[in-house]
Amino acid sequence: MADRFRITLAQLNPTVGDLHHNADLAREAWAAGKAAGADLVALPEMFIAGYNAQDLVMKPAFQHDCMTHIMALAADCADGPALAIGTPLAEDDQLFNAYLILKNGKIASKVLKHELPNETVFDEVRIFDPGPLGGPYSVGNTRIGSPICEDAWHPDVAETLAETGAEFLLVPNGSPYYRDKMETRMNLMVARVVETGLPLIYLNMVGGQDDQVFDGASFGLNPGGQLALQMPAFDSQITQVDLERGPEGWRILPQELASLPDTWESDYRVMVQGLRDYMRKTGFKKVLLGLSGGIDSAIVATIAADALGPENVRCVMLPSEYTSQASLDDAEAVARALGCRYDYVPIKEGRAAITNTLAPLFEGTEPGLTEENIQSRLRGLLLMALSNKFGEMLLTTGNKSEVAVGYATIYGDMSGGYNPIKDMYKTRVFETCRWRNANHRDWMMGPKGEMIPESIITKPPTAELREDQKDSDSLPDYPELDRLLEILVDKNGSIAACVASGSDRETAKKVEHLIYISEYKRFQSAPGPRLTKGAFWLDRRYPIVNRWRDPSG
Repeated sequence: MADRFRITLAQLNPTVGDLHHNADLAREAWAAGKAAGADLVALPEMFIAGYNAQDLVMKPAFQHDCMTHIMALAADCADGPALAIGTPLAEDDQLFNAYLILKNGKIASKVLKHELPNETVFDEVRIFDPGPLGGPYSVGNTRIGSPICEDAWHPDVAETLAETGAEFLLVPNGSPYYRDKMETRMNLMVARVVETGLPLIYLNMVGGQDDQVFDGASFGLNPGGQLALQMPAFDSQITQVDLERGPEGWRILPQELASLPDTWESDYRVMVQGLRDYMRKTGFKKVLLGLSGGIDSAIVATIAADALGPENVRCVMLPSEYTSQASLDDAEAVARALGCRYDYVPIKEGRAAITNTLAPLFEGTEPGLTEENIQSRLRGLLLMALSNKFGEMLLTTGNKSEVAVGYATIYGDMSGGYNPIKDMYKTRVFETCRWRNANHRDWMMGPKGEMIPESIITKPPTAELREDQKDSDSLPDYPELDRLLEILVDKNGSIAACVASGSDRETAKKVEHLIYISEYKRFQSAPGPRLTKGAFWLDRRYPIVNRWRDPSG
C-alpha cells in the first residue's frame, strides 16, 4: 500500500451562477495538482454552482447546466489526479448537495450531504433532500471520508465514515464568516478527530456573495487535535498537503502555519472583501457616497478606497444651512487623505424649489420632521442622479445601530446599492476607525496612515438636519443603545433581560418598539456584509406587520 498521499487543496473564490468561470478555476487547480504529483485535487462545497446559491439551485435548467460543466471537467481532467468538487445533483426526483469525485473521465464516486442546516443564512432543508449516511470513497487504495460542511458539525456522519473504513476525513465547506466563528469550527473539528481517531482536513472557500463572506482559513488536524496545517484567512490559495501512513495510520505532515487576523482586522477585511467582490461579481467598477463629515461616511469612504482603490471612489459633500464648518472641513480632510475625488454640491436651491412646490399643500402646518427628511431625500436624489449618469454604484452609510431603530430616512440616506457597515454597531464603528488609522495591510488599496481625523471620531454624532441637532436628542447614548440592541437583536433577548442588565424598562421598551416599527425600512434596505449571527436579512426574519410587544420586565 502507498505510504504517501498528496492532496491539492484549492481554497478559491467561486461566483454564484458563473459556471464557466468556476469550472476554469477548477481546471487551474487540477493542473497545479497534476504538476505537483497530487493524488487528489479538492475544491469546496457547491463550488461549480457557487455558494450560497439559494433557490437558484432548484431551477432544473441550472441543475442540468451544472452537470454539463461537471462532465466537461471530468473529460478534461481524465489524465491525472482525481478531482473532488461540490455541485447540486438531481437524481430520482430528488435534489442533493453533492460532492463528486471525478476520475478517468467519469464520476467515480459521490457523497450526498446528510445533515442539512436550517438556521441563520441557510435554508437547505427547504432546498435539498438529505442523503443517506454513507461510507468512504476510494482514491487509489486509500479510503477517504468527506462529511460535507454541516455533516462535520454532528458526530453521526464522521463516526459512520470511520466505522466503514475511512482512513482520514476531508471536509469540503461553504462556511461564511461571523465574528469568532473560527474558534467554533476548530472546537467542532477537534471533537470529530477525537471521536474518530482520524486526521481531518477542513477545506473552506473564500470570497463575498451578497451579504456573506467566506473566510477560507482551511486547516488540518492530526489525531489528538494537533494543528498540522493552517491556510490564510480570506486569501485564495492552492496548497499541497501530504499525508504519510505509519504504524498508527495516516498523519498530515506538518507545515508552516499561516497566522490568522484578530477580530478587528477580520471584521474590517470582511467589509472590504464584501464590497470588493460585490462590485466585481455584479460588474460595477466605481462607487460614490455622500461624505457628510460624520464618522459613518468617513469609514465607508475608507473601506471603499481600500476595496477598490481611491481613484474609483467619488465623495460628495451636499451641505445645507445646517452643515457646520467643522463637517465641511472634516469631510474634505477625509477625501484628501484617501486621495478620492471630492465634489461639492449644495442643496440650498433644490430644497427651496421643493419647499415652494409643496407650500400650497403644507400651508397652515408647522415645519418638522417632514422638512428635515426632505433634505435627506434630496441628497438621495442627487446622489442617485450621479450614480445613473456616471455608472457609479451608490453606497449607503447607515451603521447597525441606526438600521436597527430606523434612525435613517427611507429613499433618502438609505438610498444605495450596498452598505459596508450594515452589521456594525456605532460603538464598534468608532473603534474600527481607530484600528484603520493605526493599521495597514497589503490587501488594502487605500493609502497608509490616518484617514479619519480624531475630530470626526470624538465629536457628538449628528444628522445636521436642524439647528444644534444631536443623535442623543432622539436615541439613548450609543453605548446604552448598542448594549440593548445586542440583547434584543443579536441574542434575541427579552425586555426582562434588558432590565436585568441595568437599563430602565421605559428605555428598553422604546428601543424594542423602534426595532419592530422599522422592519419595513430594513425590508427595502441595501445589502451589506454579515459580521455577526444577528445580521439583518437572512439571520433575522421578522414580519413587517407585527403588533406584539414583550410584556416581560
